[in-house]
Amino acid sequence: MITLTTDFGLKGPYVGEMKVAMLRVNPNAKLVDVTHAVTRHSIVEGSFVMEQVVKYSPEGTVHVGVIDPGVGTERRAVIVEGEQWLVVPDNGLATLPMKHIKPRRAWEIDLERIRRFTGWKISSTFHGRDVFGPAGALIEKGVSPEEFAEEVPLDSLVRLDLKPRKEKDLWLLKVIYVDDFGNVILNLEDYERLNAVELPDFRLRIPYLDTYGQVKPGELLALPGSHDYLEIAVNQGSASERLGLKVGDEVRVRFVQKF
Repeated sequence: MITLTTDFGLKGPYVGEMKVAMLRVNPNAKLVDVTHAVTRHSIVEGSFVMEQVVKYSPEGTVHVGVIDPGVGTERRAVIVEGEQWLVVPDNGLATLPMKHIKPRRAWEIDLERIRRFTGWKISSTFHGRDVFGPAGALIEKGVSPEEFAEEVPLDSLVRLDLKPRKEKDLWLLKVIYVDDFGNVILNLEDYERLNAVELPDFRLRIPYLDTYGQVKPGELLALPGSHDYLEIAVNQGSASERLGLKVGDEVRVRFVQKF
């Protein structure tokens, strides 16, 4: 199985081109579209999306991710080998999914060698079709990365700085995802049960609950989102619009044990 996560959108031919190129290399490949609607160039958002799919995928799954604002530059095209596979640009996209695959080795794809497998030239602006997609298809087919890539140190891969920071009683968190409902997902996991959270920059204290319907429509709340990260939401509304937050923004949060 090969999963596909990109920021290509659905208007143009790009998704279709990548998929038929992959099937040309590996006609028996099973392709699963995760999303092609990652916000354009948002590596953080793409990393979050890939992480969630990796969590529930079986061993051996190949995950192809193409959020690649540096396409055609010196950035590397890489493969990460573990219990599952990641085929991504080396721009930090692998940061969150790598937490779940027990990575063992990494490889840099050799463009000339991958071209020999596909038989067509490599565009300087469409490595999804010409590099990442075919590489994922070859891996799923059982071809060793040694046939078209060179091993590189795992610790040489680019990683995003997504570790939560704490200053005294305040957490300094980043927005790593905003879903279609406007729920704001922050980069904090494994925290103690709360009664409320304060957002000092918004002069707000909001209850920490289990689900959206525990407040009235239009009211804010915090909750343990379905992805295990701290989430800020509005029941039947958009926390992103209410608070003016987008992916990459920093949010100061104070935990309250008594509401």
